Amino acid sequence: MAAAVLTTAAFAPQAFKAWRSRSTGDVSLAMFTMMVIGIALWLTYGILIDDIPLILANAVTLILAGAILAAKIRFR
Repeated sequence: MAAAVLTTAAFAPQAFKAWRSRSTGDVSLAMFTMMVIGIALWLTYGILIDDIPLILANAVTLILAGAILAAKIRFR
């Protein structure tokens, strides 16, 4: 659970900064695209095996990483 909390929370500062500053110049579009796809796959896996911690951690992470990806695309 500690690992899930830390790896999920790690995306929060970047997501808040990107939306607050409207700047994503140093954020890699390719990296966040791959990251969002990977997180979505982990979430799918968690759903398939009915693992609540895996589902919760990846759902929140997907929201945060998705927000960063959306900011990158929106604020080009």
